[in-house]
Amino acid sequence: GFGFASKRTILYSNMISGYVKKCDLDSVCDVILQSLKRDGEDSSFSEETYCELVKVFIESQSIKSLAALIIEAHKLESSSTECDKSVGFGIVNACEKLGFSGKSILDEVDAQGGFGGVGVYVPILMAYCKENRTAEATQLVKEISSGSEVKLDVETYKALIEASMTKQDFESALTLFRDMRGMRVTDLKGSYLTIMTGLLENQRPELMAAFVEEVLEDPRVEVKSHDWNSIIHALCKAKRVEDGKRIFRRMVFLQYEANQQTYLSLINGYMSCDKYFEVVVLWKEFKDKKAKLDHALADAFLNALVRGGFFGTAMQVIEKCQEMKIFVDRWRYKAAFMETQKNLRLPKLRKKKMRKIEFLDAFKNWVGLTTGKSLKETNTRNFSSDVSCTFMASFGLKKI
Repeated sequence: GFGFASKRTILYSNMISGYVKKCDLDSVCDVILQSLKRDGEDSSFSEETYCELVKVFIESQSIKSLAALIIEAHKLESSSTECDKSVGFGIVNACEKLGFSGKSILDEVDAQGGFGGVGVYVPILMAYCKENRTAEATQLVKEISSGSEVKLDVETYKALIEASMTKQDFESALTLFRDMRGMRVTDLKGSYLTIMTGLLENQRPELMAAFVEEVLEDPRVEVKSHDWNSIIHALCKAKRVEDGKRIFRRMVFLQYEANQQTYLSLINGYMSCDKYFEVVVLWKEFKDKKAKLDHALADAFLNALVRGGFFGTAMQVIEKCQEMKIFVDRWRYKAAFMETQKNLRLPKLRKKKMRKIEFLDAFKNWVGLTTGKSLKETNTRNFSSDVSCTFMASFGLKKI
């Protein structure tokens, strides 16, 4: 029973403690191996016991004997033995606790041509994480993966990836994730989100884009519109709107649904770079897709179009809002119009530009800035504070 097994473990631990005090290392090894020969019994020892025996082995400079103990113990351990219950884990973990290099023990195990199970690696990897030695941890994982007998558990991978992202060692995090995929780990979603979130927080959209492309067809990872939106937002925020536009095109090509956040990021990005005509193009695509317009999107489109001087397109947005019964604050756009029209005047216009003036006149009527005068009466008048900078520039306008 459970109680009997626990009592036997205590007995073994006491025996180990007695032999340690006598520096009888051979007897220590015999007790540990004997405990493993009893099938079905709980032979795991406490961290205190392992620290006690490891200390005497190290002080006696018996690293080879310690490595040999790990190898022999692993041969006797059941295949179902949990990683942190193995003798190899207990010994190497104690080494790290005592400030002795667990890697030295691992190297000696390798030198003897033996194998200590996955448990010998975990304490070393966790120690690397704690010391922010993520590159060394990643290198060790690659060495582990090259061997057919060892497979790290998901939690170890997650801890290593989190440590790498915390240190901003993105290369290690991505390498570890690739290793997870290669080892056929089924639970990838958590680590995928950890990497995406870290890259977004550290404003690395180019790495995010490459990462998404890399895992796009992996069924264990669910790439969603939100992921593409995060990349587009980060690029537009950094005024890399052409890259943002390219990612948007890729997103649409792969048939991910663009939503409010997608369009808001692009509009704000275009405005930050004074690329107002791109907003016109975006509105046409939005309209052709018959995407759902809401108040936030209508506001963003109108604000950009009014400031850019594209009043014909602005009137299309207004008509759509009226059709969908979306409230539009005329005073807001009147203020935006007036704000962008200071110290500008309109020279004599040629007939081919009359259509644009009609759009302008329609918009001014809508916000209450005109009294319905004919275009002939107004097309040569001074329109101080009437037309936006972009609209004026298209007519060769100059400041007063």
